[in-house]
Amino acid sequence: MELFVTIIGYAAAICMVLGYLPQAIHTIRTRETDSIALPTFMLMGLGGIFFIIQGAILGNLPLVITNVITSVCSLIVFGIKIYNDYIKK
Repeated sequence: MELFVTIIGYAAAICMVLGYLPQAIHTIRTRETDSIALPTFMLMGLGGIFFIIQGAILGNLPLVITNVITSVCSLIVFGIKIYNDYIKK
């Protein structure tokens, strides 16, 4: 059963990273953020940080790795969105 839970954790980690990367890569390359909701990426980044803390406390490596990657992606997109909406304009 423990192996099954570990496999599910790694599968979830792969899906989460592959779900975030296309948006982050597109935003980094194009700098286009008009269609991105600021609160969404702010809350997703914050949620990822909380999951990093939880994963560290539980010793759950897939949870930590996944959320480090997705939090960094969210924070990059969030930063570009802030720049485009408030600094650049």
